[in-house]
Amino acid sequence: MKFFIKIATDPNVDPVKCLVGMACAAQAVGDGHDVDVFFAAGGVRNLNPGQFEKMAENGDVDVNLMNGMMDKLVAGAKLHCSFGSVASILGKKEGEAALCIPDEKLSWGGPPQVIELSAAADTVLIY
Repeated sequence: MKFFIKIATDPNVDPVKCLVGMACAAQAVGDGHDVDVFFAAGGVRNLNPGQFEKMAENGDVDVNLMNGMMDKLVAGAKLHCSFGSVASILGKKEGEAALCIPDEKLSWGGPPQVIELSAAADTVLIY
């Protein structure tokens, strides 16, 4: 099955929702599905280096669990990110190697890519 999972929730606002979204994406990868994950809006904070540690300090999540899920996504999913969200929320740009995901593992896009990926999916999940 083909899954499209969009993570748009800011982990500083609702860390558990971000955890659940990433857990579902990691589970789909582990189950052998074709998975596209798109980080947009406040969800791009999940790509900011040190974000999981910050969440763990607040007692919201286990940093090792979050890092393990991200490692699974980097290894087995196709990862996408909103260039506009990263610029406006994180003050970073495409190609700066400024995120926790290596640039070569990340596809940058915007609304046209979200529409394309969601239209091609069997199942769409949004967190």
